[in-house]
Amino acid sequence: MLTSTALVLMMTIPGLALFYGGMVRKKNVLATIMQSFAITCLVTVLWFMFGYSLAFSDGGGMNSYLGGTSKFFHHGITTASLWLPGVANIPEFVFSMFQMTFAIITPALIAGAFAERFKFSALLIFMALWLLVVYVPIAHWVWGGGFLGTAGVLDFAGGTVVHINAGVAGLVCALVLGKREGYGTTNMAPHNLVYSVIGASLLWVGWFGFNAGSELAADGLAGAAMLNTQVATAAAALAWMFAEWIVAKKPSVLGIISGAVAGLVAVTPASGFVNPTGAFIVGIVAGVVCYLSAVKVKHMFGYDDSLDAFGVHGVGGVIGALLTGVLADPAINSLSSGASLGKQIYGVAVTIIWTAIATFVILYIVKALVGLRPTTQEEVEGLDISQHGEVVP
Repeated sequence: MLTSTALVLMMTIPGLALFYGGMVRKKNVLATIMQSFAITCLVTVLWFMFGYSLAFSDGGGMNSYLGGTSKFFHHGITTASLWLPGVANIPEFVFSMFQMTFAIITPALIAGAFAERFKFSALLIFMALWLLVVYVPIAHWVWGGGFLGTAGVLDFAGGTVVHINAGVAGLVCALVLGKREGYGTTNMAPHNLVYSVIGASLLWVGWFGFNAGSELAADGLAGAAMLNTQVATAAAALAWMFAEWIVAKKPSVLGIISGAVAGLVAVTPASGFVNPTGAFIVGIVAGVVCYLSAVKVKHMFGYDDSLDAFGVHGVGGVIGALLTGVLADPAINSLSSGASLGKQIYGVAVTIIWTAIATFVILYIVKALVGLRPTTQEEVEGLDISQHGEVVP
């Protein structure tokens, strides 16, 4: 679990930071990487103070919806405290740290949707509120004893809690903020795809901590989750690559790494419930559908989801969550016997509705406090210099 936790933290810094940082224009690379790094610091402190307790302690009469306050500042947890004694038997400090890394990457993923056009002061306020109002309750609903988990919604490692959650929030942010200055007329090609390939590769490796680690034990199911993750990711990367090759006549580097991330996203909820053949199917479907959503659907509707946070994480998360209900194999996990498409649709719908409404409200609160976007001049100059006073030479 210590190793898995370190791997998941690596997914955000440096993984996601480099993945996103390489895909923006040069004048915004520092600001984009700074977002991932600052969110890591901010969420760590908030999780230690309030988040863990609200997500994973007993909320008493309100436990179906939110945890309690008894473990604020990790009060009462000792080196002898175990998470789920007799079931998981891992130190509670380790469990909190593991879950903290999930809480870190989820808001960091949202930043891909509004890359190159969000004020840094607004980012800090938005992410703090979003973590406590959106992420923490949904984590509790699914994994902390809340109503979605008890209803039988299956999410092994974060299809609803992480990916649908972040993807839908990203779409709301993109719609509320509007398009980047010059979108559709200015060249906004990635400035350094080598960074993005390195970032995607770190995400892929780190994801084994995400999915296999979510078994909370080194056993056969963790091994199945690990193999499923690898198979789905490779299948999705190839599916995206071939789809793009057929449509656009050339297989791009950006395409194959985006496909890999789509596979990682889609297999996340399914990884501990399906067999490797199921994971293979999940990967192929995710690669093709996420390609269409990120490339074709986005242009059809004209919204500016800068780095495809919704197109890959939102759509991929929905694909994985729904296919879990169809492909779950009781031979892999006994909990799969209770799987149904109806339960998964319920989980997906509740997540989308809560995330969309709460994110929308939070954005307008932040807008009233400090505003959301830099000035047109600051955006044209680049966020590196206007927000942070630094540039990459």
